[in-house]
Amino acid sequence: MPRRIIDISSALKAGIPSDPPGMGPQIEYLDHHMTAPRMAEYMGVPVSALPEGEYCAVERVQISTHNGTHMDAPWHYFSRMNERTVPGGEPSMRIDEVPLEWCFQPGVKLDFRRFEDGYIVQPADVEAELKRIGHTLRPLEIVVVNTRAGSRYGQDDYIDSGCGMSKAATLWLLERGVRVTGIDGWSWDPPFSATKRRIAEGGDPALIWEGHRAGREIGYCHIEKLSNLEALPPHGFMVACFPVKVHRGSAGWTRAVAIIEE
Repeated sequence: MPRRIIDISSALKAGIPSDPPGMGPQIEYLDHHMTAPRMAEYMGVPVSALPEGEYCAVERVQISTHNGTHMDAPWHYFSRMNERTVPGGEPSMRIDEVPLEWCFQPGVKLDFRRFEDGYIVQPADVEAELKRIGHTLRPLEIVVVNTRAGSRYGQDDYIDSGCGMSKAATLWLLERGVRVTGIDGWSWDPPFSATKRRIAEGGDPALIWEGHRAGREIGYCHIEKLSNLEALPPHGFMVACFPVKVHRGSAGWTRAVAIIEE
């Protein structure tokens, strides 16, 4: 059976507004000629002894585990998880402890591009979208959220673009057995600028990072900075999103892809 693989990851790229100021990745590119002198010296030969004076291309990268397309572990959200099912909760799962079964499952796309920047998605919005696409959620399905932010990646307004998921909407998904979600925005929550504005207007501080904090009640992972979600159908595809195994990490980078059998 023919298979189509759709890349839903964002490229790790320096010098673009993919993160708040001072939090972006730094990448130093060393080409084949730049690395040749050191290898030649080590081997005790002139650079001219190497094919066309070249050795290898390599990159030196300074990044956090939350740069680029990455999966957050429950440890990122809070030190405890599963308080709903375990009295007092239990230590939050690190990224190297995430069950691999969570990371390769059927996918479902919720199209929320119509919502304005900063909108907080509620359970009724999720239910209405699932009804529109004619899908009933099953345990372990990976739910990805398509917002306006995906079209703004690398632009000055990226981190302030798109809607985000409320605690109630996140728990609604988790209560139905979802354990991995994803979004094309910088955060699973609404942009911080929108939350800050709400707090300044008298909003409850519980709004701060509320979607993430759902993990205190039911442990889950989400992927941030996805891309190309508009290329996906509402359902009928698999998602593969295995995170890099960072020892005791709060997140791990992932080359997330959607797989469609045609």
